[in-house]
Amino acid sequence: MSNSGAPDPGGAVEYAIGCAVAFSDGGPGELLRVVIDPVARAVTHLVVEPKHRHGQGRLVPIDLIEESDGEIRLRCSTPEFEDLEFAEETSFVSETGEQLGYADGEIFMWPYYGIGTEIGMTAVPGSPQAYFSSRVPAGEVEVRRGERVHCADGDIGRVRGLVVDPGDHHVTHVLLEEGHLWGKKAVAIPIGAVAEVSEQGVRVDLSRAQVRELPRV
Repeated sequence: MSNSGAPDPGGAVEYAIGCAVAFSDGGPGELLRVVIDPVARAVTHLVVEPKHRHGQGRLVPIDLIEESDGEIRLRCSTPEFEDLEFAEETSFVSETGEQLGYADGEIFMWPYYGIGTEIGMTAVPGSPQAYFSSRVPAGEVEVRRGERVHCADGDIGRVRGLVVDPGDHHVTHVLLEEGHLWGKKAVAIPIGAVAEVSEQGVRVDLSRAQVRELPRV
């Protein structure tokens, strides 16, 4: 297990979750999440959402991603992007537990009273409730910004993003934001020190003191 050295800036690509993404026709987007194969430790998809279009994120296969001068670009136009699979599935359930049928993307047909405060509305008692679930390929997991990083002796910080080898899309480092509001720093944890990536966060085979000794990014 190696725990020395920052990512090689000559080859690795940083996927900072929350960063800008550009479509091939210039449309703006945002990187919401990164989907990885936890066994191969390789990125398979990015979850990208068009700017100012909340709830319209798509699962973008890694083969449609290119990196240029530190910018993430898609090899598809905005209309082609909209043909990709939705990253989230939304279902409405009535008070009696009955599923109410609304297809993906039919946000303007949703019952206004059941969407909740996320888009500025409040739920009414007894109204249908919206349930959101991520669509992740079987056996794969999502990495989100802000997920906890667990050390052998306690939590150390939260995930900021991943560093990926552009040749084979394998993860080389997990970017960690460590510290408190006035003393935050970003460090890169080598993938060899990562024991597990799951829905519960990232678990590393290092102590908190060892993580603090890693070089800043």
